[in-house]
Amino acid sequence: MDATPSDREAAGDADGERTRGTRRRDARADASQAEEVVGGERGRSAGRRRGRAADGASPEEDAAGESEAADGAEERGGRSRRRGKRRKAPWDGSRSAWEEGSSREGRAEQKTSDPEARAREICLRLLTGSPRTRAQLAEALKRKGIPDDVAEGVLGRFADVGLIDDAAFAQAWVQSRHAGRGLARRALAAELRQRGVDQETVSEAVEALDSEQEEVRARELVERKLRSTRGVDPVKRTRRLVGMLARKGYSSGLAYRVVKEVLEAEGDDVPEDDWGTDDTP
Repeated sequence: MDATPSDREAAGDADGERTRGTRRRDARADASQAEEVVGGERGRSAGRRRGRAADGASPEEDAAGESEAADGAEERGGRSRRRGKRRKAPWDGSRSAWEEGSSREGRAEQKTSDPEARAREICLRLLTGSPRTRAQLAEALKRKGIPDDVAEGVLGRFADVGLIDDAAFAQAWVQSRHAGRGLARRALAAELRQRGVDQETVSEAVEALDSEQEEVRARELVERKLRSTRGVDPVKRTRRLVGMLARKGYSSGLAYRVVKEVLEAEGDDVPEDDWGTDDTP
C-alpha cells in the first residue's frame, strides 16, 4: 500500500527530529568534554597558584606564570610542527668545522715550529713536573733537536729569572735524599754530579751535612735493620749491616763503628776484622 503524502511528511519530520536529537546529544557530549578539560586546566592552574602562594609569590607573578606556561605550550607545539618540515640545508661551499679545526692545528704547529718557542715550551713542561738542573734541561733540548745556540739562550734567560738554579736544586736534593733515603755525603755528591751540577756547587751542598748528622742517620738505619737480621751468623750479620751503610755512601770506618756499637748494645758479639778507616766523603 503506497504511503500518502501526509504519511511521508510525518516520517520526514520524525527522521529530522531524530537527527536533531542526535546532534544535541553530540553537542552536549562535546560541551561536557570541553568542560572537563577546562576544569582540569583550571585545577592545575589553581594548584600552581597555590604553590606559588606558598612560596610568597604575588598575584601579578601568578598571572605572569600562567602567561609563561601558555606561551611555553604554544612554543612547544610550534616546535613539534616545525620538526617535520626541517630540511638539510644545501652545501654552500663554505669550509666545514673539521677543516677549520685542521687549519687551526696547522697554524699552531707552525707557531711551535719556531725553535726558540719550542725550547721554552719544553723547559716549562719539564720544570712543571719537578725541579731540573741546567744540564738536564740542556740534554732534553738536544734530544728534541733544538740548536745549541738557541738552547743556550733560552737556558740563560731561565737562569736569569730564577727558573733554573743549580745551587738551590743541590741544597734541596741533599736535604731530601738524606732525610728520606738516609744517603751520606759521598752518595749525594755522586748523584748531583750525575745530574750535571758542577763540583763547586756539589761541595757547597754536601758540606751542609756534618759528621754528627751522618752518624745519627747511620745509627737509625742500622737499628731499623736489626730485626730482619736476628738469628744470622754474627760475621754475616755484621758484613750485611756494614755493606748496607756502604751502599748509601757511608765510609767503612764509620759504618763498622756504628754497627759494632748497635750490636753490642743488643748483646751480640761483633767479630774483629779489617773494615777500613776511609772517611773521605
